[in-house]
Amino acid sequence: MTTQEVADKLVQLCREEKYKEAYDLYADDAESIEMDGMPGEKVTKGKDNIWNGYLQWAESIEAVHGGTVGDPMVAANHFVVPMSMDATFKDTGRWAFEELCLYQVEDGKIKKAQYFYEVPSMG
Repeated sequence: MTTQEVADKLVQLCREEKYKEAYDLYADDAESIEMDGMPGEKVTKGKDNIWNGYLQWAESIEAVHGGTVGDPMVAANHFVVPMSMDATFKDTGRWAFEELCLYQVEDGKIKKAQYFYEVPSMG
């Protein structure tokens, strides 16, 4: 798949809440990078570890109040997708946020994902 095709497919799957299929777009040796200041690992390596990290994060959500997945913007082998979420987390309460999700594509798979958002005060 081209970078545009990967971007379009990821957005489609996220909008349909088909998250397992979305993570199947990742390369086996992909890495995911979170913002400094968030709990857990900053860098997660390997598609299975990234998926397991997503499952742990999803389990920490008590209720989702809304969210959006924007249209992708593609440049060469990178694309960015704006996303937002409003959710109540079991341990930290309600948090509404916007983020930019930056992806790097190699050989038709997501090789790297990095997320940019304002880190909430956790205490």
